Amino acid sequence: MAMSWVGFGSVYLLTGLFLGGLRSCNGGISSSYFRSNDISDDMPLSSDVFAVPPGYNAPQQVTPNEPGSSKVIYWAELKKHAVGTFVTYKYYNYSSPYLHHCTIKNLEYNTKYFYKVGTREATRQFWFTTPPEVGPDVPYTFGLIGDLGQTFDSNRTLTHYESNPAKGQTVLFVGDLSYADKYPLHDNNRWDSWGRFVERNVAYQPWIWSAGNHEIDFLPQYGEGEPFKPCTHRYFVPFEASGSTSPLWYSIKRASAYIIVISSYSTYGVSTPQYKWLMKELPKVNRSKTPWLIVVMHCPLYSTYAHHYMEGETMRVMYEQYFVKYKVDVIFSGHVHAYERTERVSNIAYNIENCFCAPRNDEFTPVYITIGDGGNQEGLLYEMVDPQPKYSAFREPSHGHATFEIKNRTTAYYAWHRNLDGYSVEADSLWFHNLYWKSSSAVASF
Repeated sequence: MAMSWVGFGSVYLLTGLFLGGLRSCNGGISSSYFRSNDISDDMPLSSDVFAVPPGYNAPQQVTPNEPGSSKVIYWAELKKHAVGTFVTYKYYNYSSPYLHHCTIKNLEYNTKYFYKVGTREATRQFWFTTPPEVGPDVPYTFGLIGDLGQTFDSNRTLTHYESNPAKGQTVLFVGDLSYADKYPLHDNNRWDSWGRFVERNVAYQPWIWSAGNHEIDFLPQYGEGEPFKPCTHRYFVPFEASGSTSPLWYSIKRASAYIIVISSYSTYGVSTPQYKWLMKELPKVNRSKTPWLIVVMHCPLYSTYAHHYMEGETMRVMYEQYFVKYKVDVIFSGHVHAYERTERVSNIAYNIENCFCAPRNDEFTPVYITIGDGGNQEGLLYEMVDPQPKYSAFREPSHGHATFEIKNRTTAYYAWHRNLDGYSVEADSLWFHNLYWKSSSAVASF
């Protein structure tokens, strides 16, 4: 049962790796690394992480195979229930199980709720904690994962995140979930195995989804011409609450953060629905209540890896000026199967007369972070632009995850953790100073 809870009125090793050396280039830091194998094998379907739970028609992913009951019993103290709906879909020669979705309303802030799904002997129990009430100084910790798949490295990434002492409360997922499209005829059984794999975390904390290119699942030669069909049937998001017309772009307020999710693989030019929505969404963010403005997308706007190089350039040209204007603090993306963090940078000064044709550091612009290193079977990317451009602060092709810990309205702490290190080791980190309050202080002091 895919469940989401949003706000309360509505709840919608790698062997042979040696990391000691870092080399400094014209830009920031590139890690030195040596690996004997850069492709991760899929976990066998017999692996325990894919196991179907016991009991007849037991909910999994969390969702049962047959219609069953859409009732969810939940409680903090007194038991209540909510009744959801279910959907199914067909994809070529595959028929989905019954995908139940339940909206739970009128929850209390910052409260641990238990919930049960299923019937009779197949009942399963989980829990989640609702986020704190929205406010400018409310601390909150986000986890960051991207391009996960279902390999042995995928399992290491998820285990590493779950063991991180920073204790992420919500995952910002930057796209490319199951990689079902990498199997013959986009085998949608691999959506089911992936759902069982991530259930151990998704059933207990919210994941805020961004769709990647591997969610498109476009196969018109076999009659599958509806993009994003499997993903949007399985993972509901509260897009209507933010005035969006599509689940591929939407916003969520969480504690002191305002998260905007946009779609790299939907039309985004002037007059498109996504563009119109974003132009209305950015001005309405109240930074005095939600000072941290975070954008999540799949394809990075800045990347210094050779593969996928400048694929996000047209979106950058369209949207970067607005991200700068509205003082977006950080933009998270995936797609490139490696890790990279930029300096605060922009390339909006360029015009045909001034020849400012290279990104320029600017303390009042976003940081761009690529975290497409979850562990999928396509492997890591090694080829980089050399020399390292000045706007690139740190880059390394390793599997990992990150956390973004908001401390208060002015300060947040970001850390990237590579899988091969201990749980508390930070391979890259940065203190963030909120752009809205930083610029307000600069104006006041002037």
